[in-house]
Amino acid sequence: VVPLDQARKIYAALKQKGLPVALVEYEGEQHGFRKAENIKFTLEQQMVFFARLVGHFDVADEITPIKIDNFD
Repeated sequence: VVPLDQARKIYAALKQKGLPVALVEYEGEQHGFRKAENIKFTLEQQMVFFARLVGHFDVADEITPIKIDNFD
């Protein structure tokens, strides 16, 4: 978790290079998470991201993945 302006720059650079990337912006969060629901959502999405891109496996739980640019 980084400040929003940094997150957007990192996202844009990775997307421009054609690498798989996703960006989720959380209202009210700064450098580090405070809200439990945001922590849970992020951990689930990280698991799905790595399962799809690295491990090529399905996760056991029903998790709707976010769009991954340069992949979906």
